[in-house]
Amino acid sequence: MITIQPKKHDNFSVEFKFGFEGDPQVRVHDFVVNTWIFVPNSLDITPQTYGKEQFYRDIKSNVRLITPVYLLRELSEADSLPFVSLRSSLEMLSSAPTTINIEHYESQIKMFAAIFKSALRNHSLHICGLDAVGEVAYLTEDFVRNVRAIVREYRNLYQIINVHTVEAKLRNYFLFGDEMMSHIIDVQSVRILKKIDAIGSDELGAARGELVELLAQEKEYKRLKGYDTIEPDDDAESNRELVFRYGLLKKYIESELYIRLNKKRDAFAIEQVYYSIAAGAAMIFATAVAWFAQLRYGNITGPLFVVLVVSYMLKDRIKDLMRYYFAHRLDSKYYDNKAEVRILDHKVGLIKEDFDFISETKTPKEVMDIRGRSSLVEAENRIFEEKIVLYRKRVAIDNAELQAASVYPVKGINEILRFHLHRFTQKMDNAEVPVETVDSEGRVTSVKVQKIYYINMVMQLVDESDVSYRRFRILMTRNGIIKIEDVG
Repeated sequence: MITIQPKKHDNFSVEFKFGFEGDPQVRVHDFVVNTWIFVPNSLDITPQTYGKEQFYRDIKSNVRLITPVYLLRELSEADSLPFVSLRSSLEMLSSAPTTINIEHYESQIKMFAAIFKSALRNHSLHICGLDAVGEVAYLTEDFVRNVRAIVREYRNLYQIINVHTVEAKLRNYFLFGDEMMSHIIDVQSVRILKKIDAIGSDELGAARGELVELLAQEKEYKRLKGYDTIEPDDDAESNRELVFRYGLLKKYIESELYIRLNKKRDAFAIEQVYYSIAAGAAMIFATAVAWFAQLRYGNITGPLFVVLVVSYMLKDRIKDLMRYYFAHRLDSKYYDNKAEVRILDHKVGLIKEDFDFISETKTPKEVMDIRGRSSLVEAENRIFEEKIVLYRKRVAIDNAELQAASVYPVKGINEILRFHLHRFTQKMDNAEVPVETVDSEGRVTSVKVQKIYYINMVMQLVDESDVSYRRFRILMTRNGIIKIEDVG
């Protein structure tokens, strides 16, 4: 199964979170995502102005394991797998702080905090999607009850490592997880509070009170532990440093899930073989011409000299034409880059990617139908045709190796793909243009109107034999992205 979550990341980049979940019954599961990007001609994005090097600079990809899914009530049980694994790692560290035990201990803290973060987020999002007052009240109280049970059990575990055999630096890893969890409680509790206030029902008064009390308790706990909190009255510098610290904590905790990729060129050896064949064919042509000319004109003569020069010129052109032919033949079978997905000593998958401009005639009819140009755009396209960029990605997951690489059941991997569009704005007009009109009193007035551009993206998702399509539309001006629309 392939899932996509699009969002605007900042003013000049969009983010797509792809979820690749393999079938446990299939040893190696293959996924393909083909993305056609339709760019207005006026932006001057062409093969001459925007090559592979620029494109790969404009995309950033992070690959991570899908966080193991637990309900809050499951996680609150002391005998749940996350607590059992965490407790075991603490006990091993306190008795024998070896390098292996230290790595396992730090890994389990990160994983527990990541699972807690995911469970809280999923629970709060579920509450925010409800309208029934009774359900919101019950699930809010359930949220508070389970959160208290989880943090109480987690914080009690600190006593296991609060011994002389464990260095203060190692104990800090545990406190990093604790501080991050407390911050997550604040974020998700405020999200639920906003939902309760939006409903505005007196029946939610008790649930709201419990949520506010939980936030007050966590605030007091932070003060006792020396953790900073964001205060509305604090100066900007203090809050800025705190946001920076939370960013570091988030990266630290989630680093357990992220997978480092070492990208390499795909089919490099085969490409060189094809290019060698092209050079050989060109040399055969030049040698044959020289041999024939010598037979006809004899040794060094004027005509022989001219023939040899012309054959040398044609030899280079033949070599370049054959290189071009082979390069485009390669594009259909091979990719620009490939990277192994490895977790420790387990090779759990392979990712390949490729970028190229293609013509409308080579774009599948299904894609063009989904693109759905208006009649005006279609008329303009006959004169100034849209440029079409094809970005191909292939992901293979070895489910057996994936499960062997973690003590938790892992469903698959996520890829967070960020596409920066700043280069696309360089040829845009001003973000606002004046438009003159007549007001209700008959006076001529000027109104500033946004000058917008649409960038359409059609994605083909291939999961084994299942094929589906999604279309997204990015609305932007020279000042950046306004929004990304999920057209369906």
